Amino acid sequence: MSSVPSLDLSAIPEDQREAVLAVLRERDALREANKRLEHLVAELNQVVHGKKSERLSEDERQLAFEDLETAVAEVEAQQAEEAPASSGPRRAKTARRNRGNLPQGLPRTEQVIEPASLDCPCGCGTMHRIGEDRSERLDIVPAQLRVIVTVRPKYACRACAEGITQAPAPAHLIEGGLPTEGAIAHVLVAKFADHLPLYRQSQVLARSGIDLQRSTLADWVGTAAFHLAPVVDRLAEHLKGSGKLFMDETTAPVLEPGAGPNKDRLPLGAGSRRSGLGRR
Repeated sequence: MSSVPSLDLSAIPEDQREAVLAVLRERDALREANKRLEHLVAELNQVVHGKKSERLSEDERQLAFEDLETAVAEVEAQQAEEAPASSGPRRAKTARRNRGNLPQGLPRTEQVIEPASLDCPCGCGTMHRIGEDRSERLDIVPAQLRVIVTVRPKYACRACAEGITQAPAPAHLIEGGLPTEGAIAHVLVAKFADHLPLYRQSQVLARSGIDLQRSTLADWVGTAAFHLAPVVDRLAEHLKGSGKLFMDETTAPVLEPGAGPNKDRLPLGAGSRRSGLGRR
């Protein structure tokens, strides 16, 4: 982006040159932003109204809209940041979506911001609280990893030698293993409900300093699958006893090398049909 002025600044008073340069820089920034938006709109028109082979699916169109809306928000933020100081105090931008939709059941942490001084400017004493302004913002705390430490004290009698008393160790899904049942459930939900492969989950955990290879996570999933088999069998028995079965045909992108561009999506219910759950 060029910031070289296109006019002779020598004819402008020295105390006004900085303001003129700021306006020119803002003009160049807007030009670049407009080029980016025009490019995104052109691509969107191509995939929506272009040839059938070039059109995107509904999910892919949503991704395109995300890019467009992101670019618009970036331009608006840049304009607000580079607004001239002479335009007065910035007005808080009102959110256009999801106003007042924060569930009441969410935990709330209050942050009370007190003035730097409560002394009355006229010197007559300390000011009293007469009201307050409240605003709510949504905060997201990333998944927290914790360690469950199981302590089993040992007890013995000092007057006799009848032995040592200790509570038995609790049963674990993976005896002597690292994960709790909650950790295994999290991996299963992320893999089968959120379509997050195990190698990506391994990368997510690595950002928190937890080194778990994909093979380890696969062992957890396999063990859980074995223990959940009776539940699956009972569910299949219940489904086969009904008069009609409904199948989830929602598609999810999968890697299937060599299958061609028209076979890169697999219905979520395909696995059920293969295992016989879809047959009457």
